[in-house]
Amino acid sequence: MTSTRRWSEKGWALLQLLLVVSVSQAEEPACRRRGDPEQPQLSKDGDIVLGGIFSFHSSWKDKQDIYMDKPLPLQCTRLNFRGFQYTQAMLFAIEEINNSTDLLPGISLGYKIYDACGSIARGVRVALALANGNEEVVAHSEAPCTTTAQVQAIMGETSSSPCMAIATVIGPFHIPLISHFATCACLSDKTKYPSFLRTIPSDYYQSRALAQLVKYFGWTWVGAIRTNDGYGNNGMATFTETAQQLGICLEYSVSVFRTDPPDKIQQIVDIIKSSTSKVIVTFLSPSDLYVVIHKLSNHNLTGYQWVGTEAWIFDSQTAAMDRHHILDGAIGLSIPKAHVSGMREFMLDVKLLNSSSNELFTEFWETLFSCEFKQSKSSAENQRECTGHEDVTGVQNSFTDMSLMPIFYNVYKGVYAVAHALHNILSCNKTCNNKVQLDPFTILQHIKTIWFKTKEGDEVYFNENGDPAAKYEIINWQPAENGIVDFITIGLYDASLPADKQLNLQNKSLVWAQNSQQVPLSVCSEKCPPGTHKVLKKGKPVCCYDCLRCAEGEISNTTDSITCVRCDPEFWSNERRDACVKKEAEFLSYEEIMGALLTAASLFGTCMTAVVAFIFFRYRQTPIVRANNSELSFLLLFSLTLCFLCSLTFIGRPSEWSCMLRHTAFGITFVLCISCVLGKTIVVLMAFRATLPGSNVMKWFGPAQQKLSVLGFTLIQVVICILWLTIYPPFPIKNIKKFKDKIILECDLGSAVGFWAVLGYIGLLAMLCFILAFLARKLPDNFNEAKFITFSMLIFCAVWITFIPAYVSSPGKFSVAVEIFAILASSFGLLICIFIPKCYIILLKPEKNTKKHMMEKGA
Repeated sequence: MTSTRRWSEKGWALLQLLLVVSVSQAEEPACRRRGDPEQPQLSKDGDIVLGGIFSFHSSWKDKQDIYMDKPLPLQCTRLNFRGFQYTQAMLFAIEEINNSTDLLPGISLGYKIYDACGSIARGVRVALALANGNEEVVAHSEAPCTTTAQVQAIMGETSSSPCMAIATVIGPFHIPLISHFATCACLSDKTKYPSFLRTIPSDYYQSRALAQLVKYFGWTWVGAIRTNDGYGNNGMATFTETAQQLGICLEYSVSVFRTDPPDKIQQIVDIIKSSTSKVIVTFLSPSDLYVVIHKLSNHNLTGYQWVGTEAWIFDSQTAAMDRHHILDGAIGLSIPKAHVSGMREFMLDVKLLNSSSNELFTEFWETLFSCEFKQSKSSAENQRECTGHEDVTGVQNSFTDMSLMPIFYNVYKGVYAVAHALHNILSCNKTCNNKVQLDPFTILQHIKTIWFKTKEGDEVYFNENGDPAAKYEIINWQPAENGIVDFITIGLYDASLPADKQLNLQNKSLVWAQNSQQVPLSVCSEKCPPGTHKVLKKGKPVCCYDCLRCAEGEISNTTDSITCVRCDPEFWSNERRDACVKKEAEFLSYEEIMGALLTAASLFGTCMTAVVAFIFFRYRQTPIVRANNSELSFLLLFSLTLCFLCSLTFIGRPSEWSCMLRHTAFGITFVLCISCVLGKTIVVLMAFRATLPGSNVMKWFGPAQQKLSVLGFTLIQVVICILWLTIYPPFPIKNIKKFKDKIILECDLGSAVGFWAVLGYIGLLAMLCFILAFLARKLPDNFNEAKFITFSMLIFCAVWITFIPAYVSSPGKFSVAVEIFAILASSFGLLICIFIPKCYIILLKPEKNTKKHMMEKGA
């Protein structure tokens, strides 16, 4: 039941709606304008009419709508002379074209110019008025409700946010909207704003140029303030993105709008006051900048380096309102300076504006000359009366200020772009084809592809996004003695050049904040010098970091290095950790003290062996020499000589041949030496065995057998060494692992099995010799050589047993020295223990060197 009632109520409401619509259709024409008509503030008829939207006023009175009655029209306040200047620039271009015989001959251009009052809503309203006109359009219900556009193109608006709204509304109608000062990069999006073009570069390029400028001066820790609209938000977003790519950090980024309450402005001032950055990057309109500057001056906050955009950096009106010199030393980007012959004189001829609505002209005149037209006797007596003949040359205000001539030139170029497009569409030569039906879409397509030069020689064209070429001058605010500010050009930025050549600063003296000659420093952390690297602070931006010294073996040779680079294996870091130096090559050389001492010991042992050999040869017929196979003694002395000399192969820079020679020579000579000692030991044992009755043992171990035994034992070592050298021989290496800061030049053993086989075989023979000598030590004889062999083998074995742990644990060249010491010690042990006692008897006790004495039993 409830459902049925609801459907009946809905059906009744729908029926009522249809009745109302049918009655309306019966009483009204098919098409009619909604709302009150909008009258232009300036207008002139012509064959082709251009529209203009400028802000003659910069604000309006707030009113509270109660939505019970029809809203009243917007009441504009605060006259804006800049809007009149832009209008004059447009009128100057139209007058030139109408007087030209080369461009649009026989065609007159008219205009309709509206005041947007700085309001986005009003800007959209007057844009629709330009598109529709104020005439009633009556059409039958069957006919389409359409009409031709009232204007072929629209000049304006000044700011980005109004342009975004207007371009969104008129875009579907393809009416060209050409702005002279709307720089937001978002307006380059042709899917959203298909009919928008501009004669000022996009903020996409300006934002990137500002980031490069900040990076150029080394400012990596900056604050940012932007206007809370499309211009400020989009421009600052692009700047932030580029800044991050360049390693620049934002300590804060705040937005402001001129209508913000005082407490919000105070919050921004508090943020600036508590910040550590000394550079402030702005994307602000002049009016929003004034709000911030006024508040900062109340707190006497000076000393900050301001970086600005073209919106205010070369505006003398902005410089004039900075009475507390907060912006002194500011740096930023501006549109290149321009000069258009005749424009300044035309713009200052204010009587041309008298064709405007009487009320607007009166307000303009009274504000310009600070006077009042006498309308009645009730007017204030102390107010200077306007005569209408005042001389504008005696006035100093924003209307007579021509610092924005580059922007006026942009308006001029926009009008000429439309004129050149119309010239091509109408196939103008000496005359134009008036029969061509104009439509905004055709004009838009021609404007996009237009290319021409102004009378000043500047090229005008648009890229695929409707933007001109991006070129900027870099401006520095330098206070003059008379209290005004000079805008000094200190460089150029050209986005069409390669990336490394876009920013070009001239060698000029710059003035910074508080008239300083030194570039301000604005960093979160000081630069990390070479030899250190950056380590980010936890919870801080990437520009806030600590500088840590590079570890050993690593370097950084640039400032603000992110990481340290490890040196190549053959290099090591210097003390400052900023360069890799070649590692010191360490090996046991003849020049150093240890090498020289070991060489001297080796040569001394060799000479000592030679002296002993000479003594033995000199007294070779004496009993003590002949008692134990003098041939083995001379062979032993020869092998000891080789042992002393082979130690020299361990000294010096290792090479492929020295590495193979040192271990094999050592192994073979020592086996030869031990074999001789072993032979002598066996001879001692056999000699006493032979004295026993019926013993025939000496015939089995005579001189020939002794030589063969020595040869046999030595050949086994030779075979081991040959196998070692054939399979995996020793070779020189650069040991970079044992020490961090030096390279050990040493011989790799190649086959460890071969090395230990050589040492093991020597040890086996030495142990066998020791055991046999130990067994023969108490045999009765006045001169029992077995005792001395026992002592020599004891020394030999003790040396080589202690050699193993000492060799393994000794670093670098000291391991080589340990091996040489073991060779020399064991060689001296053999030489001294076996031969020195005999030399003592030969030289000092010759009475004991007799056969009788030798044959006597010991005590």
